[in-house]
Amino acid sequence: MAFKPLHDRVLVKRVQSDEKTKGGLIIPDTAKEKPAEGEIVAVGEGARKDSGELIAMAVKAGDRVLFGKWSGTEVTVNGEELLIMKESDILGIIS
Repeated sequence: MAFKPLHDRVLVKRVQSDEKTKGGLIIPDTAKEKPAEGEIVAVGEGARKDSGELIAMAVKAGDRVLFGKWSGTEVTVNGEELLIMKESDILGIIS
């Protein structure tokens, strides 16, 4: 990856949602909501305290995470649509 986030930011790739409902109905593209689930592609080194001490990141590349509906900024890296957001925008890690 030619992009490395700075400080406490992470680069996230959205996970594609299902095309059908549980009942078998096909959901058209216009009615789909963007998924709030993704996979971490790259992470920054972490935030710094006022004293200069580094606060380690709680997530790492490859983690599957949930984030807020309006979190992050959409960017295109190497022709791929990704999100860049602060670590604090991540709600949790899916295990």
